[in-house]
This record gives sequence, structure tokens and C-alpha cells, in this order.
Amino acid sequence: MKNAEHPEIASQTFGDPAHPAVLLIMGAMASMLWWPEAFCRKLAGEGRFVIRYDNRDTGRSTKYAPGEPPYTFDDMVDDAVRVLDDQGIRKAHVVGMSMGGMIAQLVALKYPSRVTSLTVISSSPLGIDTSHLPGTTEAYRKHSAEGAKVDWSDRGQAVDFMVKNARALAGTAHPFDEARTRAFVEQDYDRSGGFLSATNHFMLKGGEDRSGEDWTGRLHEMKIPLLVVHGTDDPIFPAEHGAALADAVAGARLVRIEGGGHELHPDDWAAIIDAIVAHSPGHVAAGRTLTPDARETKHQR
Repeated sequence: MKNAEHPEIASQTFGDPAHPAVLLIMGAMASMLWWPEAFCRKLAGEGRFVIRYDNRDTGRSTKYAPGEPPYTFDDMVDDAVRVLDDQGIRKAHVVGMSMGGMIAQLVALKYPSRVTSLTVISSSPLGIDTSHLPGTTEAYRKHSAEGAKVDWSDRGQAVDFMVKNARALAGTAHPFDEARTRAFVEQDYDRSGGFLSATNHFMLKGGEDRSGEDWTGRLHEMKIPLLVVHGTDDPIFPAEHGAALADAVAGARLVRIEGGGHELHPDDWAAIIDAIVAHSPGHVAAGRTLTPDARETKHQR
């Protein structure tokens, strides 16, 4: 185990490194697997070099004692840029989902020279008063409270709750596939060695940027092209959050996923990938067929 200053971050790439890079940042308690491999390969097949990685305390990245995260949200922002450094990438199209969308917003604000474009999925604007926006649904709050009763060191309890969580996050447009979801959650649990450390994500403090920079209200100054993708039935961040984020940045584009929840449902991948591709200009030689190769690595800071 490494300390908070020098974590190991596991990452995986898909596609041709000569193509425009797309960095995928996932949300709370979620390893890189929550960007499904098939999703990454489809995006790479559109002429993008796709990178996904395990946040601290998830997957095969460094984990810390439960309840005692020795790092802040800002450290996770720096982790995203270090993943680019490890791949030798100067600039990337950054895509974040949920908490990963908040990390992505700060990456764009703190490291604007490293970000070609920003895509935020199922998230909420940072540094802006959102108290007037609809909050998390009562049904999801009730479900979430049950998480406090889960013994996260027990595989059965942890997997059961995460499957119920996926159902609670699902939208109304598509049927929920419990068998597929359970198989996926079990795979994620076993690869990660459990979800206990991942609960640290709910205890993170914002921390103060080491430069003393205050990001409050700074979204209005962002010059990086912004795409917001948001399900109209998102139970955590209702659709008004996505609209508020798009309104905060001049020229931003908002794509609504009708009936979509707080999820990357396979039936919505085409719309989401099309939007990301249109927002992340790149060139693929005419007639070329891409067969992305997947490579997983772990880097020590």
C-alpha cells in the first residue's frame, strides 16, 4: 500500500495512441469497469484513444483504511492529470460521470492547458449555488440510507446492495437487467477485492487547492468547450442540474437522454458516444478498420 502522496493508479487504454485521447473519469465507489469495456471499444472504434482508470480506493488502485481517507477531492483531480502524464499525453478530451463529472470540471478549471474539451454526464455544477434545484429523489434517499446497514466486508451483502443501487439509479426508458447487473457487480467486487475502502469516497473533504485557488463561480470563466449529457429521470441529480451546468458555461451543449437514469445503459450508448465523438474532433483515415487493443497498467506516483 502506498501513501496518499504516491498512490498506484491502475489504468487501461483502448485504440490507437495516435488518435485524439479521451480520458474517462468515473464516480464515487466506481472502478474503471463502470465504463464498460464494450463502451470503451465502441468509442475507440470512432477514432479515439480511450483511457479509463481506477480511482483511489477502487479496483486495483491504492486503497486506504476504511473511514480514514488521507486524501481530498482535490487529490483525485490531480490523479486524473497524472494518468495523462503516465500515458505521455499532453492534452485530452475529458469525460466525467457523476462525482467523476465534478472531478472533470475541476480538471478543466485547474489544468485548462491539458483539456481539449469537457464532457460531463449525470453530474452537477461545481462552485455554483444549486440549493434552488430539485434534490435527490425521496425514493433514492430512502434506498441510500440502507447502505449504512450493509456490512461492506461481506461479499453477499455488498453485492446485493450494489445491485439494488443500480436498480434505484435506473431510468424509465429501458427494463432493468438484474442478471447482467449482478454478474457485473460480482466481477467488480472480485477484481477490486471488495468495496469496503470505496466507501471512503463519501467521507472526502474538498480540501484547499495547494495554490490557494478558489473555484467558486469560476465555471462562468471556462473557455473549454463543454458538453453536458443528462438523463431526464436521473434520481440523484435531476435534469435541472445538467441544465444549470450547461447554462453556466458560454456555448455549452446539452444532450438529454429521454427516460435515462443515473447510468450508462447499453441502449443509450449510441447517443452518448455520438455526442462525445461530435464534441471531440478527430481524424480517422478513410476506409480504415480499427481493432482496438486493450492494455491495463498500474503506475506508481
